[in-house]
Amino acid sequence: MLSWIRRKSKEVAKQRLMLVLSYERQGLPPNIVDKLREDLISLFSKYPQFDARGIEVELEKNEDQREELRISIPFKG
Repeated sequence: MLSWIRRKSKEVAKQRLMLVLSYERQGLPPNIVDKLREDLISLFSKYPQFDARGIEVELEKNEDQREELRISIPFKG
């Protein structure tokens, strides 16, 4: 049963991330980065090997003026 829950959580996180990556910033709600961070904290706090409070989510432009979503999920220890 635990593996089913992990698979489900993994799939939900993957779908959310793919959704965010598939849209351009203009079509995203203004607080999407905050909501995504909250979702990731909720998801990764279930796993003791991750430092969920240290998660960073940034939306920024690269040198080609394309927007990039950067997500950092640190390990504990």
